[in-house]
Amino acid sequence: MISDRRRVAVALAGFCVFLNLYAPQSVLPLLAREFGASAGTASQTITASTVAVALIAPFTGTFAAVVGRKRVIVAAMFALVVATAMVALASGIDALLFWRFVQGLLLPPIFAVMVAYIAEEWPAGEAVAVTGIYTSAASFGGFFGRLITGILADLVGWRLAFLSLAALTLLLALGMAALLEPERRFVRSQDLRASARQTLRHFRNPRLVATYAIGFGVLFTFIASFTYVNFYLAAPPFQLSSTALGLLFVVYLGGSAITPLTGRVVARIGRRPLILGAIGLWIAGLLLTLVPWLPMIVIGLAIGATCGFLCQSVSTSFVALGAEHGHSSAVGLYVTCYYVGGSVGGARQGLTGNQRGWPGGVALVVAVLLLMAATVWRFWRAPLPREAG
Repeated sequence: MISDRRRVAVALAGFCVFLNLYAPQSVLPLLAREFGASAGTASQTITASTVAVALIAPFTGTFAAVVGRKRVIVAAMFALVVATAMVALASGIDALLFWRFVQGLLLPPIFAVMVAYIAEEWPAGEAVAVTGIYTSAASFGGFFGRLITGILADLVGWRLAFLSLAALTLLLALGMAALLEPERRFVRSQDLRASARQTLRHFRNPRLVATYAIGFGVLFTFIASFTYVNFYLAAPPFQLSSTALGLLFVVYLGGSAITPLTGRVVARIGRRPLILGAIGLWIAGLLLTLVPWLPMIVIGLAIGATCGFLCQSVSTSFVALGAEHGHSSAVGLYVTCYYVGGSVGGARQGLTGNQRGWPGGVALVVAVLLLMAATVWRFWRAPLPREAG
C-alpha cells in the first residue's frame, strides 16, 4: 500500500514538472502579439526555463544531499505555484521571461531529486520500473501542458490559462506532499562542501560521464527533430496550420504508454540491448520522415518520440543506480547535460536545416544517435554494482 502511494507521488511530480516547462509553446503567437515582441523574443519564454534548468541542476543535488529529499521536493513544488501565477500576472515581456527563468530554477529540485529518491528507496529492479512511471507521467504532462494552455487561451485568454496551471500545480503539490513517504535510506551529507566534493567525484566514473553524453544526445535529437519538422510541414506541399502542428505532440503519448513497461523489459533482455534496439528504431523512424507523405511522417515522429522517452527512462535510471554516492547530484549533472544538449540541438538543427533542408537535419540527428549507440556499446557492458549477483 505504501509502495503504491509512493508510486502515485512519483507520477504526480513528473506530471507537474513538464506540465509547466513547455506550456507556453502553444501560445507563443499570442504572447508575441500581447507584448509586441518578435517571434524569436517570444520563443525565449521556453529557453529561459531550459537554461535555468541546466544552470541549477548540479547544485540541486548538492543542496538536497544536505537538506533531505522530500523536504526539497515539496518546497520546490509549492514555490512553483507562486512562480506560475506570476507568469500569468507579468506586465511585460521582461517580467514574463524573469518568471519563466524562476520556474526553471524550481524544476530540478523536483525531478532530479525525485529520481535520486527512486534510486535510494526502491530495490534496483523496481527502481527501473518506477523511473518508467515517472517518465511516462512526465511525457503526458508535457503534452497536457501544451494542450490545456492552448485551449484555455482561446476560451478565456492566456493569463487565465496560466492561473489555471498554477491552481492545478497547487493540487499536485498537495497530493504529492501527502502521498510521498519520508526517505528511509537517505544518508545526509555533513555539509555543502562535502556534498560538492561528492559531485566532483562523479566525473571519475567513466560510465556516468558516458551516460551524461547520452543524455546530451537524447534531448539534442528531440529538440532538433521537433523544432525543424514544424518548418518543414508548414511549407509546401504540406502547409499545416499552427493548430495542426500543435497536434503533432500527440505522438508524445506513445512514450507515456510504453515507459512504465521499461522495468520488465530491462529485467528480461537487459538495459544495454534495450537502449541499442531503441536507438535503432529511433533511426528508422527518422528515416520514415523522409517519405513525402504526411501519415508516414507522423508515424516516424511517433516512433522517434516513443524511443526517445524509452532512452531517457533507461539512461536516467542508469545514472541514479550507477552513482556510488551522491545520487541526486549525479542526476543533477545528467539533467544539465540533457538540457545543454537540447539547447545546442535547437540552434544547430536550425542552421543545418536552413542550408540542407529536412534531409540534412535528419542526417545530423542520425549521426548523433549513432554516436550514442557507440557510447552505450562501449561503456554499458558490465552490470551495475547494485545489480550484480
